[in-house]
Amino acid sequence: MQSQKLAGPKPGVPAQRYLDIAEIKEDLVVMKDGTIRAVLLVSSINFALKSMDEQNAIVQAYMQFLNSLDFPIQILIQSRRMNIDEYLRKLGESEKNQQNELLKRQIGDYRDFVRWLVETGDIMQKKFFVVVPLDPSTDKQRGFFDRLQSILVPAAAIRLSDDKFRKNKESLMLRVSTVTGGLQSMSLNAVMLDTQSLIELFYTVYNPELFENQRMTATGKLQLEG
Repeated sequence: MQSQKLAGPKPGVPAQRYLDIAEIKEDLVVMKDGTIRAVLLVSSINFALKSMDEQNAIVQAYMQFLNSLDFPIQILIQSRRMNIDEYLRKLGESEKNQQNELLKRQIGDYRDFVRWLVETGDIMQKKFFVVVPLDPSTDKQRGFFDRLQSILVPAAAIRLSDDKFRKNKESLMLRVSTVTGGLQSMSLNAVMLDTQSLIELFYTVYNPELFENQRMTATGKLQLEG
């Protein structure tokens, strides 16, 4: 019995230990070094369909946007296979509730066609993100031993007082407003991801295969169940 227990599966090292993310708090990503991030989901435009004058105007607006920034940003493009489970589910409900047999059959055929099209065509969905960071000035003033301690004990780096976190958040929101305004000058809409959306984003990034088969439970429901 003792040998069987020893031969059993050993608990692995949590993947969170290797991530730079400490927590997601109040719609912000808190890193282990104490810095914070806001993530914006940005719409897209079809640049190729624009006229020459429109393309030049967009390029100029993009140059002005970059030149107006006095802080770094990160632009990310996420490509994922399009998931239409929710759309197919709604079609199934419409088919079930349809009284007209002809329309019911047409909805069923259309649902099967859409499923076949996505599966065989391998249609990808692209999402565009802009990450806006904030590195508090207090971090730059820390000595060598303070920085070493934050590496060895990363949780200590995020134990900020509520007042300090609020001040950092206010400063980051000013940057977010600047970025949002610059994107609007190029006819791009941007929305800041909330806590639930951030968790789902990182869940899909680090668990792409699992996400296709096992959907996340909303954080609000998790809190209610707890």
